[in-house]
Amino acid sequence: MPTFETQTYWDAVDQKQLLLKTCKACGRAHYTPRSHCPHCFSTNTHWTPSSGRGVVYSYSIANRAEPPYVVAYVQLAEGPMMLSNIIGCPSADVRIGQAVQVSFQADAEGRTRPYFQPAEKDTA
Repeated sequence: MPTFETQTYWDAVDQKQLLLKTCKACGRAHYTPRSHCPHCFSTNTHWTPSSGRGVVYSYSIANRAEPPYVVAYVQLAEGPMMLSNIIGCPSADVRIGQAVQVSFQADAEGRTRPYFQPAEKDTA
């Protein structure tokens, strides 16, 4: 459930935008949303949009679930680590270091959530 500290985050997710808190004192982004910086403890933080890009840092496959699913730590391009699910590919295809991008989908209760899927290949 959204709290005073996370309401802006969840409102952005409903609009299919991923926001991070960034500290004005040390310049580092952090996740999960909170009013103080976990790096330097400053309360001088503000919301910044995330690129939604990252790489799989670690993952686990829940093979006994039907259907199986992947829970992963994704290292966002902005630095923070985010726990989420990998969607849009077979669980056996997920790899550490794999490039992923955010994808907003409804969960079983109909709430919009940020998940990650394999990143589209650059054609440039």
